[in-house]
Amino acid sequence: MATALSSVSPPAHNTFASWKAHKPPPSFWSPKPFVRPVVPSILIQSPFSAKSPPRSSNGAAAARIEDGRQSGDLVISIDVLKRFIDVNLGNWTGSFHQFDCNGNLLHKISTKLSASSYGEGELTSLIQSLYIKQPPLSTSDPEDESEWFEYKIKESNMFTVDKYQQIGFIPEEKAFALRYQTAGMLETVIRQGVLGEDDTGEESPRNLKLPSRRPAIVCENCLYSLEKDARVRAFHIMDPQGILQMLLVFLEERGNEVTAHPSFDNSMDSDRITPHLGTWKGHSITKRSGVYGSTIAKADTIATLEMNEDGQLIQDIRSTSGGSDVTTSVLWTGSISNNLVTFDGGFQLTLLPGGIYMGCPSNVAKSVQESKSFHLEFCWLESPGKRQRLVRTYDVEGLAVSSTYFLETKQ
Repeated sequence: MATALSSVSPPAHNTFASWKAHKPPPSFWSPKPFVRPVVPSILIQSPFSAKSPPRSSNGAAAARIEDGRQSGDLVISIDVLKRFIDVNLGNWTGSFHQFDCNGNLLHKISTKLSASSYGEGELTSLIQSLYIKQPPLSTSDPEDESEWFEYKIKESNMFTVDKYQQIGFIPEEKAFALRYQTAGMLETVIRQGVLGEDDTGEESPRNLKLPSRRPAIVCENCLYSLEKDARVRAFHIMDPQGILQMLLVFLEERGNEVTAHPSFDNSMDSDRITPHLGTWKGHSITKRSGVYGSTIAKADTIATLEMNEDGQLIQDIRSTSGGSDVTTSVLWTGSISNNLVTFDGGFQLTLLPGGIYMGCPSNVAKSVQESKSFHLEFCWLESPGKRQRLVRTYDVEGLAVSSTYFLETKQ
């Protein structure tokens, strides 16, 4: 829901051994070299070996961490980092979905992700490999199996999560938000998953849409299932002008025994607004980003979204801070066109299948120019009467200030 928030397991092995009963083509196990150059700032291969990190690299990482501690910027604790790594560890089977800004599905790609860790204490790092299922080389040959392409995602450690990714992590609820400096990884995912490794780009599908080379914002919000060992990772991609360019969603389930990739149920696609209507009551927890300190704020919340006889949407958000009787209220009115809700305050919601919506300002650049803070929102209604929301708030300069997690039940 659009909200005004400016005031406010054991380590897994990095292998898919138990999937060998459904063994992918050889390229999944022995990845081919990249066909296209990959943006190094997000898709570089880790300079460390997962088993035996070189001393020189360890020393460099330690030096960066010490610099961060002395400057006062490195405020995320070792314990929080370990808990963040733990919720990501394991083998994940899933699917990647690309939507345009109006909520229309452009592409769906099967994915696998392997996450493991190495190091101890301040030098603990999370390393991840993403495997993208490529289209068959020939659609006419039934024996032509799809291949998998491997991508090394830049590792996460004490230095990167605070300095570059500006992590917002709510440990108890296993929700997190990350900032990326480039859309390079996602561009490569889309290219390989839709076009295949041998594509020259000359006959691209008409609806193929790649992220901007220099996006204004690439934000990942992740919510974990309340019912099973699964999660949804959702990306806002804002173009250089601060306008929503596309929305990307990973549906993933952890474990080696998963035989089918999680995907959206098409039957849930007919009416996307009705499941969100009504009164939702719950609580929120706010975790401020590292450079602003790790202060936590809690509040009780009531959110109401109704549609009047004229088809106009009316939203009322009330929040009462923990330990006080002070209640703030924000009332917005808006309209809906297909799967896009636009509020008078310049905020929009894109309704997606699977009980998901994603919200953002209609124009981030305008908010920054007018010295206004803004936020991005991700909502997942996993079951009819319960939902989770994660809101990433930015200051007037476009820097991540905080992440707020909501757990709400329908009244």
